[in-house]
Amino acid sequence: MNGFALYGRYVLASIRMQLAYPASFAMLSLGSFLVTIVEFVGVWALFRRFGQVGGWRLGEVALFYGLVSVIFAFADAVSRGFDVFGSTFVKTGAFDRLLLRPRSPALQLLGYELRMTRIGRLTQGVLVFWLGLAMTHLHWSPWAAPILLFAVMGGVALFSGLFVMQATLSFWTVESLEVANVLTYGGEAAAEFPLNVYASWFRDILVFAVPIGCVTYLPMLAAIGRADPLGSPAWIGPLAPAAGFLFLGLALFTWRFGIRRYASSGA
Repeated sequence: MNGFALYGRYVLASIRMQLAYPASFAMLSLGSFLVTIVEFVGVWALFRRFGQVGGWRLGEVALFYGLVSVIFAFADAVSRGFDVFGSTFVKTGAFDRLLLRPRSPALQLLGYELRMTRIGRLTQGVLVFWLGLAMTHLHWSPWAAPILLFAVMGGVALFSGLFVMQATLSFWTVESLEVANVLTYGGEAAAEFPLNVYASWFRDILVFAVPIGCVTYLPMLAAIGRADPLGSPAWIGPLAPAAGFLFLGLALFTWRFGIRRYASSGA
């Protein structure tokens, strides 16, 4: 069985497991939706008070917010195995069993669980994006749909790479989760606003170190046909999401480095 077929079986098994308890699935999905909607209410309150931030109005920011919510919902759903790797696999010694199987450990962790409850966060992102569309009258690029699709794909790759990096840290310390959350959940929160509202040093981090701006800010500008207030060339926006795939490749390289230095807990 090839890797794609095996992953498909992992996904089907995970879906059947979660749907075996429909009430739990429904409540967890609803809870995810309500929590993230409350977060956007906070953004609405900010713009209700000040009108605009950095030259952006609520409807425009809703587009950024909705895009990154959709991206993070997909990434969080498919990367659960890497998210809990330290506590569930390294600390307990369960990772030893994965290494004994004739399959890639990364593939096995990717198929550990498809978090279907993230459909609540996905729904919130789509709803907020739709509200942004309804509140703005922008001149969209003819290539807006493929640009945004590429942005979602690159964004999922980027955030999945961050979860892989988080898992790699667990080879040295299983208590590194909160440090990694600064980049994963903190990065998702930072991407909810256009980059020009931040200080220059922080923008540099979000573009050159952890290229979150390349999968949200730049492609969104290209999609809505708006010039970058920071002066980046227009041609870079449609191509910028490729940085997400490069980051994922780097994360997988460090992951293989970490595996070579893995020492079993003996549990």
